[in-house]
Amino acid sequence: MNKRLAFKVFILILIVAAIVYLAIQYDLYGLFTSKDRIINFVQRFHPYDEIIFILLQIAQVVAAPIPGELTGFIGGYLYGSVLGTIYSTIGLTLGSWLAFILAHFFGEPLLEKVVKPEVFEKFDHFVEHQGILVSFFLFLIPGFPKDYLCYIMGVSRMPVGIFLIVSAVGRLLGTIMLSVTGSSARAGHYFLLGCFVGAGIIIFIAAYFYQDKLLAFLKKRSKNPDFKKQDNGNNQTEIN
Repeated sequence: MNKRLAFKVFILILIVAAIVYLAIQYDLYGLFTSKDRIINFVQRFHPYDEIIFILLQIAQVVAAPIPGELTGFIGGYLYGSVLGTIYSTIGLTLGSWLAFILAHFFGEPLLEKVVKPEVFEKFDHFVEHQGILVSFFLFLIPGFPKDYLCYIMGVSRMPVGIFLIVSAVGRLLGTIMLSVTGSSARAGHYFLLGCFVGAGIIIFIAAYFYQDKLLAFLKKRSKNPDFKKQDNGNNQTEIN
């Protein structure tokens, strides 16, 4: 075993050990599925609760199977729609960066452990043909496994700076919706809350049922020479 591989194995063991310890110590999955538990946990660390909330957002991205919708809602509930969006965006961006870097560093062996086979099969095309426009659409659409995408894109040729812009901007609409929903629930604005919840449910159901058709469309578009030329031009512009 060469030194580089040994170092990778050592780092991976440390990460796994830390995740296992935190998962057992704080029951992370149970924490991320209970609104009251998250709120109580975050508020215990006042006046540093904002930092803890950001760390929770980072953790739910890196631990991809953990649902992230609840933490976005909690951000708005605790800090309001504006600060909730800002704190969530910081955490989601840092978590996305960390997942991307881990996948880039460890490669496909880590990808096979983190990403479900059925998810990878859906997005394997985009590992070979990553582009800004296609990637942005994948992050933009509700219901898509965005945390898994961070790992998948980590083994692509996309520069990390471009990836961070695409993931942050692509997640922004969903983050705003969740933050406004949480803020409305805290303030008792039930009409506004009902509107956002209703819109979110409609969008999520539509994305769920038309996910495969949308992926097929994006694959077809990414194979189109004119689309590739446009997307490559965008890549070049961003890089420059």
